[in-house]
Amino acid sequence: MINVFRSRVFLLTCLSGLSLAASVLGGFGIPLVSSEGLTIRSYLVEGELPQAPDDAAWSDIPPMTIPLSGQVITRPVWPEPSARALVVRSLHNGNDIAFLLQWQDNTKNDRLTPGTFRDGVAIGLPLGDAPAFFCMGQLDHYINIWHWKADWQSDIDRRAARTFEKKEGGVRTFEVIPRRTSSVEDLIGGGFSTLTTKEKQGRVQGKALWKDGVWHVVMQRPLVSEEQENEAILIPGRVQTVSFAVWNGESKERNGQKAVAPWFQLAIDPVAKL
Repeated sequence: MINVFRSRVFLLTCLSGLSLAASVLGGFGIPLVSSEGLTIRSYLVEGELPQAPDDAAWSDIPPMTIPLSGQVITRPVWPEPSARALVVRSLHNGNDIAFLLQWQDNTKNDRLTPGTFRDGVAIGLPLGDAPAFFCMGQLDHYINIWHWKADWQSDIDRRAARTFEKKEGGVRTFEVIPRRTSSVEDLIGGGFSTLTTKEKQGRVQGKALWKDGVWHVVMQRPLVSEEQENEAILIPGRVQTVSFAVWNGESKERNGQKAVAPWFQLAIDPVAKL
């Protein structure tokens, strides 16, 4: 009888401790993810995918909020990132897949100059079925990284605006703007200090909007892989892993100094066979 009583006391103590921990984490703005909510679903939809971050179609897709933590695996470590949570939505139409990523960032940093740093977000997808280290992959277990960069987005948006002004016959000012195929850099990682830019860029496209202290970033890619060894395989009906990273330029975050989310499950809705 005494043992049963002690067991109950121990159980109640553990539950109280967990409740207190949850309250503390919640107070710091760190969301909690239940064991039942570890899967990010890419919903099957018909027709064209919404490319604009503020497209009303995104509101029909249930969001998943995942917690972010500091990168403390390699130096320089970054234990206290400014971003604490990332809201993720995903959908596909059988031909292309898209992700909408949203996070709090009170300052817009979309220029890269000496002494200043850019905002950014990245999606990591393993190459093959073997598990890999979620940050940068590891030797023989590489990952495909889609790195959206705010300054690249700014270059693309400003060039588009300049082209529109030229067509409308408006007043033009001289400015050298880099020509970019996308605001997303397509990369391969096999461990820290091994990040490599893929020769072919533009397969992953990005569009972004910063509004009221929140970044809204869309990344989209065809489902079918062109390079079996250097491009993440995305197959409807398949469950695989996915990871994320966020950089806040105002906090001088760059390279390994970032907020990270380790592997989550990504379930891509199957396409019904006729």
